[in-house]
Amino acid sequence: MRFLAHFAVAAALGAVAVSTAHAGRDTPEAEYRKLIAGKTPGKPVDCIDTRFDRPSLSAYGDKLIYRVSNKLVYVNDSTGGCQGVARGDVLVTRQFQSRLCRGDIAQTVSVPPAIPTGSCALGAFTPYRAR
Repeated sequence: MRFLAHFAVAAALGAVAVSTAHAGRDTPEAEYRKLIAGKTPGKPVDCIDTRFDRPSLSAYGDKLIYRVSNKLVYVNDSTGGCQGVARGDVLVTRQFQSRLCRGDIAQTVSVPPAIPTGSCALGAFTPYRAR
């Protein structure tokens, strides 16, 4: 019985720690707005080249963000299902060339157990460039 009481106290403290850690974070929509702030959207394109030096990928809801540099970001409105990227899952695509295109299927995989967690079809890529 004593073990259960200690477990309940530890669980309650853990819940407080988690809620406190998330209290200072912005919502996904606010984070997305900060990312594209000061950038002008361009005409959507069907494909993007993936041979950039150090791109990063993040997700905000159904939007996949492919950051090429501080001055260029591509936003992809996927069909949904790849939100796992936001929590640290890896996005896996099967490319037969050096481009990602609208209609390509992507899959999210949790790390380290390598368990598939979702999939989505990519939409058009909208470039956002710094002025």
